[in-house]
Amino acid sequence: MKTVEEQLRIIAKGVSILVDEDELRNKLTEFIQNNRPLIIKLGLDPSAPDIHLGHAVVLRKIKQMQDLGHEAVIIIGDFTGKIGDPSGKSKGRNALTDEQVRENARTYFEQIFKVLDKKKTTVRYNSEWLSKLNFEDVLRLAATTTVARMMERDDFQNRFTNNIPIGIHEFFYPLMQAYDSIELNADIELGGTDQTFNILMGRTLQKTMGQSQQVAMFMPLLEGLDGVEKMSKSLENYIGVYESAKVMFKKVMEVPDELILKYFELATDEHPDRIEAIRQELVQGKNPRDIKYALAEIITSLYHTEQEVIEAKEYYDKAFIKKAIPDQIPELAVKAQSHLVEIIPLLVENGFIKSNSEFRRLVQQNGVQLNQHKLKHIDSILLYGDVLKIGKKRFVKIIWEG
Repeated sequence: MKTVEEQLRIIAKGVSILVDEDELRNKLTEFIQNNRPLIIKLGLDPSAPDIHLGHAVVLRKIKQMQDLGHEAVIIIGDFTGKIGDPSGKSKGRNALTDEQVRENARTYFEQIFKVLDKKKTTVRYNSEWLSKLNFEDVLRLAATTTVARMMERDDFQNRFTNNIPIGIHEFFYPLMQAYDSIELNADIELGGTDQTFNILMGRTLQKTMGQSQQVAMFMPLLEGLDGVEKMSKSLENYIGVYESAKVMFKKVMEVPDELILKYFELATDEHPDRIEAIRQELVQGKNPRDIKYALAEIITSLYHTEQEVIEAKEYYDKAFIKKAIPDQIPELAVKAQSHLVEIIPLLVENGFIKSNSEFRRLVQQNGVQLNQHKLKHIDSILLYGDVLKIGKKRFVKIIWEG
């Protein structure tokens, strides 16, 4: 069994907010002393069952804790789904029917167990306990918080300010999610940063009812392949957990270089020491493409068989590496150790670009590659044999003059 501090390092990897670390340390100490696994709670809104790597960030974190010996409880919000989570919404949401909730939950199960350890996961529906509360129970639950506390939520504030109706029943959503934690006696609850209010409400209710407060863990949003917006199917910048190995491998290779470390932290189970080593390799100038190739292999192997990964690598190598640069391309002779800014006139003179400004614009738009790696700075140093790809079809190989 790993020490408390080693478990803390693994659990905290990639976490955006941890509330609170001392409480987590105490819970882990108790786990080691009494061999009582921590109960990790994750509530799933059964309204959108398609999972991509962005959704899987929280699941991967739970899997890492399962590997440390802890137990996960997945809460399917069939009862809360009848209200709909108002988090981040500019208006109330339509309630789901029981049939919709059950069908979406079935789809969830097929996907989440591509990440989670099924033997260490329990699935519960919160209608098991919420549907049994009588009106007196509901009033007691409502008495644990105030309207002013509820109005601290940005979404409620915005709707109130803009005269957009807020149903009284919507105030009960965070209370019901918090009551789930009471029912489970949860030790840890995870969620995205958009779930901050709801999860912290669980801590408040547990304290009110005399339970040990759950540790709240919030995972950052994972940007998609565009490197700007959060991963989303609607934006088509996603990597789906059910996509083929070939598609998944290729898409990971399209991850922007500046997000390599973030993907290692959030989309893999790599140890913090390994990620720090990768960070140092990047600092020392290792080609990001080579590191990204390893990232693609690791992520693809999490969702596919060894043979499928091998085939995906072979496919990518054949389709996107060996054919990425033509066999015969023009050469451009420059003075040894020349910088890129000094050869722009030569590129213009030899017809590779129309003007200095065109080249600068292409660089700014990520339209220039150096050895299949996006060129970020126009003062990058060029070496003998380097290949520039300018736009979609123009190639030039750098050779030393004379």
